[in-house]
Order: sequence, then C-alpha cells, then structure tokens
Amino acid sequence: MTAADQNAQAEGLGPDVKLTITGRNVEVPDHFQERVSGKLAKIAKLDPTLNSFHVELKHEPNPRRESEAERIQITATGSGHLARAEAKEETFYTALDAAVAKLERSLRKVKARRTTPMSGHRAPKGTGELAAEFEAEQKVAAERAEGAPGKYDVDPYEDQVEDLTPGQIVRSKVHSNAPRSVDDALSEMELVGHDFYLFVNEETNRPAVVYRRHAFDYGLIELADEADVDAAAQAEAEK
Repeated sequence: MTAADQNAQAEGLGPDVKLTITGRNVEVPDHFQERVSGKLAKIAKLDPTLNSFHVELKHEPNPRRESEAERIQITATGSGHLARAEAKEETFYTALDAAVAKLERSLRKVKARRTTPMSGHRAPKGTGELAAEFEAEQKVAAERAEGAPGKYDVDPYEDQVEDLTPGQIVRSKVHSNAPRSVDDALSEMELVGHDFYLFVNEETNRPAVVYRRHAFDYGLIELADEADVDAAAQAEAEK
C-alpha cells in the first residue's frame, strides 16, 4: 500500500459524503468498511461533486470461476450525474482495488475530455499514438484469425442461469428523458462504463445515442422523421 493510500484510508470520507455498503449473502466486517471509506476518499477528492457512494458485495459460488468469485460494484452519485465500476476478483480486497481503479480512470478520462475544446474535434494524432492503435488492431485481427474467442463470443451468464432461451431480454431499465448536450451524454457514458448512451439531444430535441467507435472516437445517431432524414442525406451527398 502506498503512502497516499494509507493517508486516504486514515482520513476516510468526509461527513458530508454518504456511504452505504451492502452484502448479498455476505457479512461486511467493520475493518472492511473502513478500508472502503479510505479507498473512496481519493475518488471524492478527484470529483468533489460526488456526495453518495453505494458499494455492493456479492459472492458468486461458481467452482469454475474461483478467481472471480467475489464481486464488488461501486455506484457514485453527484449533482446530476452518476459513475459506476464493477470488478470480480479472488478476494473482496483485490476486487475493491480493481473497482476503485476503474472508477478513477473513468473520472480522469471524463475530466480530461471536458478540458479539450471543441468536443468531437481532436488534434492530429502523434506517430506513437497511431502506432499503438495499429498494434492493438493487428493483435485483435490475429486473435480472430486464430479462432480465439472475442469479447462477445463469451456468455457472461454461462453456468449461472438454467434453461435460458437464447435471445431473451434478461434486464430492462428506464431513465430520465431530460434533454442534455452531446458532451454531457458522452461524460455519462464514460462514467457508467458503457459502450453507448441513450438520451434526448437538447440541440435538436431528438432521441439520440452516442456510442464508442474504434480507438478513442465516438459516434452519434439520432432519430428523425423521414423529411429530416432525406434532407440530411441530400446535404451529405452535396458535400
């Protein structure tokens, strides 16, 4: 443990930040609650607008996945936004460290993106960055050629659900349709760790989705009536 972690753990979260820890068939000892408070203290410092943390612990008794038996999900909420991170490890302590690290990376990424002017317009990529992206793409292509399972080739619910009929909806959610900017939608997507985010674009008042593309780029899809779609297609053709 680093000196920074020790200091954060000693300080813990401030009295104005609410922390709730729940265990699903798991008893949470006092010393672990103190460790959680200490780890989340640096997250609260990174984003002072966060005023509530909910940490859920769950043991998944699957003998085939002992190295990922302990799951921790952290949900942080602030004024008008939410951040979430999840990790599965062999112990709750390592899962906590992994989840906090994911949450920290997401917050730092959003903070860096917000400081970049003209959202959606990036400076030309350097040679090193382009080389790294090319190497990553080549690695993915090689794995596919060798028949290695891809991200979507593995069923995360395998051995957990019996008599599951493929292609069924296993979860549904409803969230606010309050209009927001594309920038805010991208930030929300990063904070919850998803690959897409559904929202109402405040500039056009249309239902829209932002999604993650290759490397560090994003895409935007909007729903519109046929007349607007035809007009947009005509404008694109005239460019």
